Amino acid sequence: MEGTSLMALVVLVVAAVLILRGWDVRLVLFGAALLIGAGAGEGSRIVRTFLITFSNEKFVVPICSAMGFAYVLRHTGCDQHLVRLLLRPLRPVRAVLIPGVILAAFVVNMPVISQTSTAACVGPVAIPLLRAAGYSPATSGVCLLLGSSVGGELLNPGAPELLTIAAANEGHPWAPPTQQARITLPPVVLVQLTVALLVCWWLARWWWERADRPPEDIPEPDPSSEPIRLSAALVPLVPLVLLFLTGPPLHWWEIPPSWVAPDRPDGSRDPAYHTRLIGLAMLVGVVSAALVVPSKARDCMQQFFEGAGYGFARIVSLIVTAHCLGTAMEVAGVAQELGRWISRAPELLIPLAALIPLLFAVLCGSGMASTQSLYGFFHEPAVALGVDPVELGALTAVGSAAGRTMSPVAAVTLMCAQLTGTPPFLLARRVCWPLLAGITVVIVLRCLRLV
Repeated sequence: MEGTSLMALVVLVVAAVLILRGWDVRLVLFGAALLIGAGAGEGSRIVRTFLITFSNEKFVVPICSAMGFAYVLRHTGCDQHLVRLLLRPLRPVRAVLIPGVILAAFVVNMPVISQTSTAACVGPVAIPLLRAAGYSPATSGVCLLLGSSVGGELLNPGAPELLTIAAANEGHPWAPPTQQARITLPPVVLVQLTVALLVCWWLARWWWERADRPPEDIPEPDPSSEPIRLSAALVPLVPLVLLFLTGPPLHWWEIPPSWVAPDRPDGSRDPAYHTRLIGLAMLVGVVSAALVVPSKARDCMQQFFEGAGYGFARIVSLIVTAHCLGTAMEVAGVAQELGRWISRAPELLIPLAALIPLLFAVLCGSGMASTQSLYGFFHEPAVALGVDPVELGALTAVGSAAGRTMSPVAAVTLMCAQLTGTPPFLLARRVCWPLLAGITVVIVLRCLRLV
């Protein structure tokens, strides 16, 4: 291993220690990127990467518009109608509460995209149900965290991870985000979900018997008798349905390019079309929420922009700094060294494509940032070895989602910890076992070409 690559790994270890000691993740990631870049004589490239990513609409438009839509759903209460619709059948059946809550949060995460927003809207309904059934705050938090963050958003064509994979594979028949969400991602996401859910369900019983018996003062579930409005419960699904109907393979109708990104002079489609289409779908969702709940319509746009600002500050900022660190590792030769390892031992490609993004996501707390920063490390080796790069991208995205879920510094972990009064490190330690079991099964099945 070359000196710059070794230095980069040492800096990464130091960065991990600083993050665990409570330093701001963005500061540590960007500082580490500058240090590695300067050591490789490419400090200017790190700064340039920061500025380009900071203003890259591929991330800013989908993430900020999705967070704005999530804030509008919270403002109008549409998210709560969907959550209550999903959780109402679980109230009388304690035995299926754990898988039921995990699946409900997973389903909500598909249209909402933001893991933190999913936890914030599912938690107030699900946690009292779990606590009243006798489950401890830690167990309740693990169920909420796992369901909200295991990868439901990856089945939404608007997920930024899908745009990253699509941009690297232009011309591939499965590269469009709608095709990824329909073909390549469901097998790996659903295997990961199934295994993690079953392991968590079994461990919950072990936690109960060993050290997790609940206190006597268990809160009761929310007694709200407000009727569930089906029209409001369907509003969160509007952008998701719109994206599927306008994308391949359905193409039921096409949004005119003049509305989002006019075609190029040579008649080809502007690459920004799919990115801006996501933003348009979220705006349609905002209008739908305002029409369904007219009493809240007055402040919907204010809430949209507040959510967009939150998305930029908490999510885009992580992607920017993590991308800088990924670029620094590339200029330090880490990517090339990784490629040499894979060329000498091709069987390492699939495990490394899942596990390295997982570890990076644990460090930075963002699955989006991990996929964006590291997918390129595996794209060229996959092409050279004849492995489908889009299918490998699905593995990278699922590994990144697992790493984010078990990161004690991830925003969704902090939200679940706050809602349950549980230390973030306890939630991360407990949720890691179901996730590691799930990603192991996914890797084995992918190596055997069964998914």
